[in-house]
Amino acid sequence: MIRIHNSMGGAKEALQPLEPGRVGIYVCGDTVYDLAHMGHARSKIVFDVVRRYLMHSGYEVNFVRNITDIDDKIIRRAAEQQHPIKDFTEHYIAEMHRDYDALGILRPDHEPRATDYVQGMIDLTADLIAKGYAYVATNGDVMYGVAGFAAYGQLSGRRLADLRAGARVEIDEAKRDPLDFVLWKHSKPGEPAWPSPWGFGRPGWHIECSVMAEEFLGTRFDIHGGGLDLKFPHHENEIAQSCAASGDTFARLWMHNGFLTIDDEKMSKSLGNFFTVREALQVVRDPEVIRYFVLSSHYRGPINYSLEQLDQADAALTGIYTALRGRHSDERARASEYTRAFTAAMDDDFNTPLALAELKSLARALNFAHANGREEEAASLAAELRTLGGILGFLGVDAEAWLQKSKPAQALAAGSTATADAEIDELIARRLEARKRKDFGAADRIRDELAQAGVILEDVPGGATTWRRK
Repeated sequence: MIRIHNSMGGAKEALQPLEPGRVGIYVCGDTVYDLAHMGHARSKIVFDVVRRYLMHSGYEVNFVRNITDIDDKIIRRAAEQQHPIKDFTEHYIAEMHRDYDALGILRPDHEPRATDYVQGMIDLTADLIAKGYAYVATNGDVMYGVAGFAAYGQLSGRRLADLRAGARVEIDEAKRDPLDFVLWKHSKPGEPAWPSPWGFGRPGWHIECSVMAEEFLGTRFDIHGGGLDLKFPHHENEIAQSCAASGDTFARLWMHNGFLTIDDEKMSKSLGNFFTVREALQVVRDPEVIRYFVLSSHYRGPINYSLEQLDQADAALTGIYTALRGRHSDERARASEYTRAFTAAMDDDFNTPLALAELKSLARALNFAHANGREEEAASLAAELRTLGGILGFLGVDAEAWLQKSKPAQALAAGSTATADAEIDELIARRLEARKRKDFGAADRIRDELAQAGVILEDVPGGATTWRRK
């Protein structure tokens, strides 16, 4: 039984899909006005693993992740760069896909764009006005009146009175309540606009997810996910809109991943303290290092981004790949106590740190079996290790290729590029010739030269030599 921490109420609940065997998931996607940063990547990797594990557990998953391709930041940035908004957003959508594909993040089953569902947002806004939950403000905007929705604050655990007392909002004479939020914005000259019963304008941010979630999953579905920063007000406002309009319960389970921080401060574009996915990919041996780094902490907690943390993730993965080296068995994985412990960890609110610990224990068992000549057992453990790693999106690289990859961060720090593979192979061939001539002094000098370049040689039975980067 998979149990998930429900942000609505703060307790773990058993996953009981509305439709047996099928799980509907909606995850808030990116606003495409710049390259994705590592904070975005954490959320995408977390929910990618949730999706992968549910599929592994036998569920048919309908995974929806939206794209916000119209908002104030997009309009402002496109104007600054003097690009048509459509061309501007298409560029950053392509760049987003490039980065997330590199990280091994599966494409969603549906990836709706806000601008394709504007009519649905107009219809929902009109419905909310008709039911008394929304009103046309004096400035032409359509506002949602939060006071009319008795359950407002149920997700975040906040009360309207407390929110008003602590609110830091600009005085807006058009609002009846400082907490009211925009459903439809009247357009300013030169801005993108759509015709509506309230004049030309464009939708507010919150309403797009209500409309697109219902379009693909209905008025009630299993899981809604996103970053902790979206819990209030975005997700709170989604609930208010959707439940007021449909009378249904919207999402049954709410999942929120914690912040990714720099020096214990949330990484965000608005604070200017972010690293893009593109930058992170340039300092790791392989994108799997970033996945391991993200999953080494529980998804609900914070995680601090640093090169040291990436190095630790690299070292852990390298240890696992070293155990798999030379093992290309097609043997079907047999579930052992490691699979059972891995499954128990993942069933308990997707506890990836414990799941990764089982991968490392399994790698140690594999090494022990090999060292003691139990090759049949070693082959079975290797197949099991590959299978479990694959559930998390790891171990898709050939072990030999992994160990021979250079680490860009080290190469940059040294002020030079890593020794080329062809040069390494040539030096190894010269060393083997020296050993055949019994010129062990020359062979040792070549080994030392490669060691100084960060290349470790390993002589294997039969006279062959393999190598890996330190």
